Amino acid sequence: MEIYTKAVQTKNGQVEGVQVKWTGFNILLFAGGKGFLGCGAFDLEALDKFGVACAIVESSPENPIGTLERFLERKIARLNSRAQALGIKPGMDCSNALEVLA
Repeated sequence: MEIYTKAVQTKNGQVEGVQVKWTGFNILLFAGGKGFLGCGAFDLEALDKFGVACAIVESSPENPIGTLERFLERKIARLNSRAQALGIKPGMDCSNALEVLA
């Protein structure tokens, strides 16, 4: 297992990315002060119950996110009600969503 981190400065503040990498599988997320963007491994309904804003980034086994750098080039696929209340929408660029969450 390997763990990578990446800090990204947005116009609204810094966000932190984390990648946990196993052979053939990764968990990726970028977190800000108001919530986080994650790969498809996260349970939106459970996070909503915990009061955490989360949006899931587009990814598939055929076209995985793969790295923290590629994460920033993706769009929002799904989100919970807490992320929606902050103004995040499906199809939004991840870089714009991270500005909301910073």
